[in-house]
Amino acid sequence: MKRRNFLQGAVLTAPLLSSGSAFARGLALKETKLALGYDNFAVRAMKWKAPELIDYAAKLKCDTLFITDFGPLEKMDDGYLGDLRKKAADVGVKILLGSWSICPTSKKFRDTWGTAEEHLQLGIRAAKALGSPAFRVVLGAREDRNSEGGIEARIVDTVKVLKGSRTRCLDSGIKIAMENHAGDMHSLELSGLIEAAGPDFVGANFDSGNAVWTMEDPVQALENLGKYVITTSLRDSAVWESENGVSVQWTAMGDGDTDLKTFFKRFAELCPKVAVNIETISGFNHELKVKNDGFWKAWPKGKPKGYDKFLALAQKGKPRRAGKVDQREDIERSIAYCKSELGLGQR
Repeated sequence: MKRRNFLQGAVLTAPLLSSGSAFARGLALKETKLALGYDNFAVRAMKWKAPELIDYAAKLKCDTLFITDFGPLEKMDDGYLGDLRKKAADVGVKILLGSWSICPTSKKFRDTWGTAEEHLQLGIRAAKALGSPAFRVVLGAREDRNSEGGIEARIVDTVKVLKGSRTRCLDSGIKIAMENHAGDMHSLELSGLIEAAGPDFVGANFDSGNAVWTMEDPVQALENLGKYVITTSLRDSAVWESENGVSVQWTAMGDGDTDLKTFFKRFAELCPKVAVNIETISGFNHELKVKNDGFWKAWPKGKPKGYDKFLALAQKGKPRRAGKVDQREDIERSIAYCKSELGLGQR
C-alpha cells in the first residue's frame, strides 16, 4: 500500500451518482464521491451531547460526524464509546474524533485531561473505541507565534510529545491528525512538523478557514498539505483589503471568496478517500494588520511562501459586515450547497 493511501485510508467511498451538477460530473475521480459530514463545533451553541449530534448528522444525511472535543462524550469508557459507534453505524454515520492542544508549552494547553502525553493517549484509546481511524489535535493558536522561541520552538515540543506515542498509534492503527489551527502554523510549517514526527503515524487535519489566518489562499494551502491530509474541518472565507492590511470573515459554504470548484477538484485528486467535514464559524471579522511592522514580529522569516496568492485573493474581495448568525442555518445551508453545487456526499 502506498504511504499516501495508508495515511488517507480512513473514509468510506461509493459509486458516483449520475445526477448532480455539471461540476460534480466533472470531478477528477469520476468513480467515487467524496464523503460529507460536519464538525460539531459548527453547532457548539446547541450544547448537544454525542447522541444528539449523531441524530442531527442523520437528519442532514451526512456520511460522517467529526466530534472535535471530548465535551459531547458523557463517558470515556470503551463500553459507552462502543455504543455510540453502533448508534452512528445504524444510521449510516461514521464518527471521527478530536480534541485540543497537545503542546505542553502552548498558551492554549490545558491539563484537563492530564499531561500532553496522557491527553494524547486517552484520545488514541477513545478513537479506537469509536471506530475513528484518526485522532485530531492542535498545537495552539496565533499567540504561540510570539511566545519564547516562536512557533518553531512549539513545533519541537509538539513533535516530542507525538514521538512518545508512535508505537501506541501504530499498534492501535490510529493516526494523529495535526491541525493548522487559529493562525498557529502555516501549511508548510505543519508539513514540516509531520515530517519531523513521522508521516507513518501523523497526518494533517486541514482547516481551510485557518489557512487564511496564516495568509494563504486555501487552494494553495491544500496543494502544500494534500498528501498528508487525513481529516478536515472546512469552511468558506471572504477576504478583502482593509485599512491596516487584509480582513477575513469566515462564511457558510458558497458565500465567500474561496474558489471552491477548483479546491474540491484538487481535493478529489490529492485526498480522494478523506471525508469533507464542514465547520462553519461565522459572524465576525478578523483583520491581519500586515501593513503594521509589529504584525511581522510573529513572522521573523518574513512573508510566507504563497503570500502573493493570498494578496491576489484579497484584491478581488469586497468588505463584509459582521453580525449575529444562526449556527444551524449556516451548517444546513452549507451541507445543502456542498451536495447540490459541488456534488459532495455519498447519499
